[in-house]
Amino acid sequence: MSSNYELSTQGRDSFGTGASRRQRRENLVPAVVYGAGKDNESVMLDHDQVMHSLEKEAFHSAIIDLKTDKGSQQVILREVQMHPHRQLVMHVDFQRVRASEKLHMKVPLHFEGSDVAPGVKTDGGILSHPITELDITCLPRDLPEFIAVDVSELNLNESLHLSSIKMPEGVELTATAFPEGEDPTIATISPPKVVEEEIVEEGADQEAEVDAKSAEAEDASEA
Repeated sequence: MSSNYELSTQGRDSFGTGASRRQRRENLVPAVVYGAGKDNESVMLDHDQVMHSLEKEAFHSAIIDLKTDKGSQQVILREVQMHPHRQLVMHVDFQRVRASEKLHMKVPLHFEGSDVAPGVKTDGGILSHPITELDITCLPRDLPEFIAVDVSELNLNESLHLSSIKMPEGVELTATAFPEGEDPTIATISPPKVVEEEIVEEGADQEAEVDAKSAEAEDASEA
């Protein structure tokens, strides 16, 4: 299993609300590592390093090399708790991975070719994508950073459905991807919306012009 990300940790032996507050004042984030048939391990992370990693989309669906007092561990990010009002990480959960066990993950969709799609380039349509990530299952070695969706041939008023996606080798969609046997739409090119305000303003201008001409005609007749 290869890893594109590394995080360094230090052991955590103080717990409770007071300890957590003290650790955050020291720019540390409490975290837990679990899974793979091993005991849970409590660690602390550098807050700035975590925030910098979280800003990268690929970090959320990557194998992470976690450096702990017990050595290096291969993990995936499972949960991040953020402060409700501040840009502050409160807690992080990591799950250990085994090379022989399949993972269940959410990975993002990348829509490619929208700039050359006839529905956009020729007809001025707008691409929308109601689904931006998928639930997949795969072995750690096959975990993709993202899944590419080619929309370069979409015409106006055409859509792509989930069943049309070509999945990477070794990657499968989970049953939840097709709710109640449906084939969800993942991308559509729709006509641009008509701005009603402009039409109303144009009509008002024309009405004002007619009123002005009528007033001029009345003034001329009275003279």
